[in-house]
Amino acid sequence: MKTIGLIGGLSWESSVEYYRIINQTVREKLGGLHSAQCLMYSFDFAEIEALQHRGDWEAATLRMIVAAQQLEHGGADFIVICSNTMHKMAGAVEQAVSIPLLHIADPTAEAIQTHGFSTVALLATGYTMEQDFYKGRLVEKYGLKVIIPNQAQRNDVHRIIYEELVVGVIQPESRARYQEIIGDLAVQGAQAVILGCTEIGLLIKPEDSILPTFDTTLLHAQAAVEFALAHQIEPQ
Repeated sequence: MKTIGLIGGLSWESSVEYYRIINQTVREKLGGLHSAQCLMYSFDFAEIEALQHRGDWEAATLRMIVAAQQLEHGGADFIVICSNTMHKMAGAVEQAVSIPLLHIADPTAEAIQTHGFSTVALLATGYTMEQDFYKGRLVEKYGLKVIIPNQAQRNDVHRIIYEELVVGVIQPESRARYQEIIGDLAVQGAQAVILGCTEIGLLIKPEDSILPTFDTTLLHAQAAVEFALAHQIEPQ
């Protein structure tokens, strides 16, 4: 199999999920004692969050490029950014390395299309919901209609991510708030909901939503395994 290069620590709570899902999926596919061949560069998330909060995306991009280059130099065959928000600089990272980058929006959109949905709600950080780097790819490349919560709802979604989920805090009242927001988005015509922050799946499980959910962490990690196993490297 190819070596997966993971850019993690964005936060490590979701990086753990990536590592677990990737290894479980490899074992399911190959059996026996098989596990994933992977490398991870894990950030100190406090430093990255500070750059996000200041809007210093240029500095954040440079950090991401260095991480990707170190993974490539370490032997990674492709890059997986374990975060939706940090795909804001996916294009710059892709240009800075000679190995592929597996974009998180692609397996998500492909799964949505496979299920026959065309209008989806997006729950994510404020950056991902409000900026175009993620929604634009869903719209332009896949023809999806994307609905986001109103401003007050976006504030709550974002706050719960940064104050609770990234530090592993799961609150029933936060789950209830997300469920309320999903209900409002369903009334607006959403056929399904994208869990568009890699920590949201820790809070919202499929049974917690009145709409079908598409967990970007799960879909991205499974796609990484498919890519690693579908492009076999012949033994030397």
